[in-house]
Amino acid sequence: MSDFLPFPDDSPHEECGVIGVYAPHEDVARMTFFGLFALQHRGQEAAGIAVADGESIHLHKGSGLVAQVFNPANLEPLKGHYAIGHTRYSTTGSPAARNIQPFLIETMYGPLAVAHNGNLVNAGELRQSLLRRGIGLSSSSDTEVLTMMLAGAHGSTWDERLRWAMPQWQGAYSLVVMTRDCVYAVRDPWGFRPLSVGMLPSGGHAIASESGALVTLGCQAIREVMPGEIIALSNKALTVSQALPPMAPLARCVFEHIYFSRPDSYWDDRWVHHVRQHLGEELARELPTPADVVIPVPDSSTPASIGYAFASGVPFNDGFIKNRYIGRTFIEPTDSLRKQGIAMKFNVISDNVRDKRVIVIDDSIVRGNTSGPLVHLLRQAGAKEIHLRITCPPIKHPCFMGVDMGTYNELIAHRLSVAEIQKHIACDSLYFLSLEGMMRAVGRTDGYCQACFTGQYPLAIDPNQTKTGFEKAAAS
Repeated sequence: MSDFLPFPDDSPHEECGVIGVYAPHEDVARMTFFGLFALQHRGQEAAGIAVADGESIHLHKGSGLVAQVFNPANLEPLKGHYAIGHTRYSTTGSPAARNIQPFLIETMYGPLAVAHNGNLVNAGELRQSLLRRGIGLSSSSDTEVLTMMLAGAHGSTWDERLRWAMPQWQGAYSLVVMTRDCVYAVRDPWGFRPLSVGMLPSGGHAIASESGALVTLGCQAIREVMPGEIIALSNKALTVSQALPPMAPLARCVFEHIYFSRPDSYWDDRWVHHVRQHLGEELARELPTPADVVIPVPDSSTPASIGYAFASGVPFNDGFIKNRYIGRTFIEPTDSLRKQGIAMKFNVISDNVRDKRVIVIDDSIVRGNTSGPLVHLLRQAGAKEIHLRITCPPIKHPCFMGVDMGTYNELIAHRLSVAEIQKHIACDSLYFLSLEGMMRAVGRTDGYCQACFTGQYPLAIDPNQTKTGFEKAAAS
């Protein structure tokens, strides 16, 4: 199996989750910590929390998982009524320490902290504009570009400064912005990345990338921050304003339903778990396949496997057991363990697949690193036939709106046909859900970005843009 990576990771990656809290007379740092803990799946490279007390902002951030970055000792100094937090997977900018969020700067209007989920497609142009004006930049993140633009924005209030800056930002941005005495939620007019707001039971409000994190904090009356909206949380109560008109059509990221979001999250009036079940049902309807068992590749494909089994009548069972911690160790494996490759991440329940025709449900094939080894494990366990079913169409184009899927050369479906991918993976059959079937499962005919499947982007992009482009530009 030397053709495959020793610890392959073939999933698309979200770059982060954000949270904002206004809760008077509460320990907002701890609340933000537990909110970030609920968003850990959105990014595992770094985490940070900033807290404001009405006068100043205090910040702690570092590399690692949320529970590795924070402890009671470093949370203790973070006192105040306002907080924002961020957990990161890098898309624009490398995972270097200088790119860890939230960003905190002092401005002529007071302290300003910003945390960002998304990606600006015109970040390079905006960055050059700042540099030409003599504004120094210390990182290679588009979030710093956002922050510095706000610091120098026109307007007598932060709301006015946000309104001045937003039309210049092209691309995906779900932001939490904090001043000394207010937290703002800001969402781009395309609605690329999710963002929700809810009312805390003890008073105040909270904002988070996913509704599940707000439920963790006990929030009620949860609703989406609408595309183009600014919501302010302060002691003057929650205020809502429409800074930019929503785009028509919207461009929500369909991968939130397919893979990114927790199954208990609710957005665009849909439960993610239900959408994933419908994806499996659509697969069963589009290509009925005689089989003995349906198994998921854990974890995001489990609801789709349940849906496939329901629609097809083929029994559902577990086939793979996932070691969820193998990617979280800093200890390098020995050479002999490295040769085990994906077997260190997945074990097969042999009795559930031996001498059986197996349908395997997975959410996507991106680089093509994991599917082949998984098929090999099932062969070793005695599976008679292996039919791989994918809950989305082939990913042929990179994402420039905040999802790390790789470059054109890294995307296996860009280089190979479905028949060639099947041969590469060595399964008995391979089928990708159609674009129409995917949207039937979502329950919409438009309003979602499908660019990674179709190459039709909702706004103009630079196809040469890469996540470390700022570093390369600086080096040259």
